[in-house]
Amino acid sequence: MPYRPPLVAREVFVADPPELPVREPGEQGLSAVTRAEVVSTDAGGVLLKGATPDGSTLVIQISAADEGVLRVRLSDDPQARSRSARATTLIHPPGRPMEVRAGDGRISVRAGAIRAEITLDPWHLSFTDDTGRLLVEQNRGEVDISGRLRTLPFGRSLADGAVAAYHESFGAAADERFVGLGERFTTLDKRGQRALMWNFDAFGTESDRAYKNVPFYLSNRGYGVVVDSGMPVEFDMCQSTHSCVQILVPDDLIDYYVLAGPTPAEVLDRYDRLTSRPLLPPKWAFGTWMSSGFFADSQAHTLDRARRLRRDGIPCDVLHLDCYWQRPGHWSDLVWDPETFPDPDAMLAELATMDFRVCLWINPYVSHLSPLFAAAEEAGYLLRRPDGSAYVADVWHGSFPPCGLIDFTDPAATAWFQDQLRRLLTQGVSVFKTDFAEGVPADAVAANGMTGVELHNVYTLLFNDAAAAVTREVAGHSMVWARSSYLGGQRHSAQWGGDTSATYPAMASTLRGGLSHGLSGVPFWSHDAGGFTGTPTDDLYVRWAQFAALSPLVRFHGTTSRLPWNFPPAAAAAATEALRLRYRLLPYLYSAAVTSARTGVPMMRALLVDTPDDPACWTAELEYLLGPDLLVAPVVTTDPDRPVYFPSGRWVDHWTGAVLDGGRHHRVGTPPDRIPLYVRFGALIPVGPGGDTVGDGPFPDLTVVSWGGVDGRTVLSDVDGDTVVTAVRDGDTLAVTADGPARIRRIALAAVPGEAPAVTFNGVPARISAAGAPVSP
Repeated sequence: MPYRPPLVAREVFVADPPELPVREPGEQGLSAVTRAEVVSTDAGGVLLKGATPDGSTLVIQISAADEGVLRVRLSDDPQARSRSARATTLIHPPGRPMEVRAGDGRISVRAGAIRAEITLDPWHLSFTDDTGRLLVEQNRGEVDISGRLRTLPFGRSLADGAVAAYHESFGAAADERFVGLGERFTTLDKRGQRALMWNFDAFGTESDRAYKNVPFYLSNRGYGVVVDSGMPVEFDMCQSTHSCVQILVPDDLIDYYVLAGPTPAEVLDRYDRLTSRPLLPPKWAFGTWMSSGFFADSQAHTLDRARRLRRDGIPCDVLHLDCYWQRPGHWSDLVWDPETFPDPDAMLAELATMDFRVCLWINPYVSHLSPLFAAAEEAGYLLRRPDGSAYVADVWHGSFPPCGLIDFTDPAATAWFQDQLRRLLTQGVSVFKTDFAEGVPADAVAANGMTGVELHNVYTLLFNDAAAAVTREVAGHSMVWARSSYLGGQRHSAQWGGDTSATYPAMASTLRGGLSHGLSGVPFWSHDAGGFTGTPTDDLYVRWAQFAALSPLVRFHGTTSRLPWNFPPAAAAAATEALRLRYRLLPYLYSAAVTSARTGVPMMRALLVDTPDDPACWTAELEYLLGPDLLVAPVVTTDPDRPVYFPSGRWVDHWTGAVLDGGRHHRVGTPPDRIPLYVRFGALIPVGPGGDTVGDGPFPDLTVVSWGGVDGRTVLSDVDGDTVVTAVRDGDTLAVTADGPARIRRIALAAVPGEAPAVTFNGVPARISAAGAPVSP
């Protein structure tokens, strides 16, 4: 649905989505399943023939996709696939044997922790967990006082004799909450919203338009639903009626999966098994990415920036060069501007000696003014119009010349594009920022015959796949820094939150988007520290830097400078100290990242992931857990005091050592140079000495800090393996042991009220200073 604010001039974008038709009152077209009969049952699933009131016959297939996952398909052809499947496969169900019981007009299909209960006449489908508790069931359609159907039950709808969409409706409990559906900047609970799966160039982070759509949601009732389609699927999350979730799929079938929990973490783990495990970024990527900003740059400025970062001791591992590493007006050439970057080989070599890696901005469009355009057009490497000519579109909304779009459905075009990137990687570039990719027009035609509607959402996956593959070939890793994504896009690490405004409300909505995206299976996410559009006030710059430093990944970037020294000394010092805190916490953060890559649990996560039984955690959207033991509450207004909800247990103020009880809200305040940060009581937090860079090898000099001097356990993950650290309190002694390769040199006790115990580490006494600072044993 296009963005249409009331009484505001509506901008029409070349890549706006098509809209589903609206029926006139009394118009026919609904073809819903009302009864079914079994055709066959085998190891592949249950095949049924569904009957509809208009005389149509539809094919229903129900199968076990994995342990705890059931798959439902409805079509008029048992071999039907999503139209997007011609470009890429979105879901890879491993399959598993299922248990089927039939009798007396009912069928039960079980896949481990989930069971489907089917009534044949009248048709009805429900899902229960392995205890028999109802998870979700179909809604047969909501009828108003006039007897008119107001929702679309399991079936399809016709318009002008053609299938407009398949659809499914699920009943929604009065207290049910829903999260996920991609990087959505609206409230965390999606109940009452209508989400369209269409990748927008969203012009910020403060509307219902999303750069990254994922047709997957989680319920607080202990299940998830994912739809296998690259088409513009619509999720009506109890907007039309609070009794019903409706899913409309304008495709050749509806193909969805119901995933059992009961916890969000278990649902996410099953989601990953269907789609892909998240890609763990290289270790250096967890350091600071510092951008030139969206303005003219040069080789001299880049080297000056690098030298000053090192001179001022500002931690940084990656220098990002945005559009202007190329000639102005030639941002699609993928060639260094010879005037401003006369010797990029020498520049890259010098930056490497300072331990910097370089990220270059790229996009999948080719300006019609670019020398590359004629070659790409002649070779047929661009998407076409229906008449066969190259599609030249205003993908930059008038701010840049119209462009052709590289056709990644054509292997030759993909190889040609990768050749341009291979040259840069061989030169010494480390990684690419893969910007845009939301601009495929609905009426475009691809080399494989797909229309723009069919290609639009999955185009970003093809673009990022191409960049990731050549990066892996030359640089040895598969990371990209992507703006747009779709189902299964967690294989592309990392992703950032788009062109947000430099305001406090935009920072808050950016945070909501990151939490939503994490609940959609993407754990490695970032955002433009300071906001992208405009110049942040000094206080906002500091607060956003603090938020960024305690995010999964951190990048400073905007339309104006985000370099600390371009802000007043106090603001620069506070932003730098936030980064130094991050670098000290890197052993903890990297361990959390490894866990996220293995399990799919978001690194920066909404409180509901760890405490799903607490209703308050399903609405806490301006705070998060970073890993299992740090609670972060960014300051998102000009008021330094803010309410924070603390999950059950006890929490320790990182700055003061004060202990707060969980299961309630507290109003907290921090001075401008500190972010509200809390540690779970009893946590063991591995930290390092900090430094200016992350490096590739194992962390060399680690301290494990006990927050409370009580029993605890943690797993410290590094490039050389896992180390299990255990603390056992026995009377006035805390015995800490470590099993694994980690180079732990010290044990420390945080300054928490209470009598500090004596400490041993692997059986050897360790001295601890009264202030809690670590002292070598």
